[in-house]
Amino acid sequence: MATTNEIIDLLTTAYSMELETVMNYIANSINLDGVRAEEIKKSLLADITEELGHAQQLGQRIKQIGGLVPGSMKVKLGNQTQPTENTTDVTGVIRAVISAEEAACAQYKKIIKATEGDDYVTQDMAIQLLKAEEEHLVLFKGFLKEYTQS
Repeated sequence: MATTNEIIDLLTTAYSMELETVMNYIANSINLDGVRAEEIKKSLLADITEELGHAQQLGQRIKQIGGLVPGSMKVKLGNQTQPTENTTDVTGVIRAVISAEEAACAQYKKIIKATEGDDYVTQDMAIQLLKAEEEHLVLFKGFLKEYTQS
């Protein structure tokens, strides 16, 4: 069983990950060029709002259990694949999204395990967030199949 401080640390990591995802999705949804990029850009734009909502949920839970939501100086960024300078690298963007979604799923699974049998509210929230991230993951894996077929 994790301590409250350990749970706050796990939630804070997830919060930072969600904010980094939002920034990268904004950049990629604006920077991508070409006809083939349009569907990916639309999907990223839709996901930005959802990912920001995840960050807000995480922040509220951090506060509810006694932590403080970090400001910009304390958010840890730079762990995800950064937007490419090649504005037509659609498959590169898709792979980066898949990587970010897989990392988010792994983080939510850590939270679920850490809260097992003790903090059911945080656990339920993490389960719901995991569900949403898995849906994004499946969508972008489908995009990758389409873009990499010969």
